[in-house]
Amino acid sequence: MTRRRSVGGRRRATGGDEDRGGTRMGDDRRIEVVTIGETMAALRGDGPLRLGGPLTLSMAGAETNVAIGLARLGHRVRWAGVVGADELGELVLRTLRAEGVDVTTVRSDPTAPTGLLLQEHRVAHITRVHYYRSGSAGSALRADDAEAALTGGEPALVLHVTGITPALGPDPRVTVERAVRRAREAGTRVCLDVNYRSRLWAPDLAARVLGELLPYVDILIASDDELPLVAGGETGEERAVGQLLALGIDEVVVKHGGAGARAWSAAGSVRLPARTVPVTGTVGAGDAFTAGYLSGTLDGLPIEDRLDRAVTVGAFAVAAAGDWEGLPTRDELALLAAPDGTTLR
Repeated sequence: MTRRRSVGGRRRATGGDEDRGGTRMGDDRRIEVVTIGETMAALRGDGPLRLGGPLTLSMAGAETNVAIGLARLGHRVRWAGVVGADELGELVLRTLRAEGVDVTTVRSDPTAPTGLLLQEHRVAHITRVHYYRSGSAGSALRADDAEAALTGGEPALVLHVTGITPALGPDPRVTVERAVRRAREAGTRVCLDVNYRSRLWAPDLAARVLGELLPYVDILIASDDELPLVAGGETGEERAVGQLLALGIDEVVVKHGGAGARAWSAAGSVRLPARTVPVTGTVGAGDAFTAGYLSGTLDGLPIEDRLDRAVTVGAFAVAAAGDWEGLPTRDELALLAAPDGTTLR
């Protein structure tokens, strides 16, 4: 299989209207990134749910977290998915439109509700999430949803998928398989975030299904404890990554949580520490990291700079409440370099 090795190197136009990220966009409205998956309404409480109390309503989904992160950084991104023809579905669509994410191919299903999750801060910084997605619109994702998102106009530069979507059932699994094949045919690079969810599927099934996707993957992102799932059970990072690179994957990016991250390629590896910030919550941090890494890739940055943008955007996420609300715009990326207590006037 022929791989497309680079999506960077394109300089942004300096004419036209400013986007949300503080950069300028010209007449080229090509979708740079397509991401496909499930998004749900999210109710969040400050304490144990069993005690009652106020909840805040928003939306959440790994793929849309990445989409919002990229859009805020000035990239043109499309989310493909299914929502219910209900008020929660309208909330999802309204939020994404407001964030500049293209939702023109999203399907509203009148026969299934938008999924729901409940999030509670149970003990200190430990967060517990409860999902209500059985029979939801998001789990009814079909292969033609991927076809609609990836066809028409110039091919996207990157397709981003996660291991969550194929875990939702047979139809979403086929959807992701069709999407990565279609992307390869179009010369679109594929980014896979393993994003393993033990409540959704067993490790052996996840390993088999994700393993079938690997021949189509150009960028693989995983936490260090997820590597064995996609590397034949290999637990040593260097050996596991070596196996993945031998399959033809261009870059393997390994997240080490508070210890930072490491990006591997045929040329070697680069490791950066995490940025030190007060931690408000860690939910959504991995998606923010991915958005930063893909943004750097689209901008044609060297691998070390891509990793630096990834850990920076991830730091914004953990320092703010919510899955995506604290993600930065492009002109905010430098804020973390300011001394503690700085007031910008």
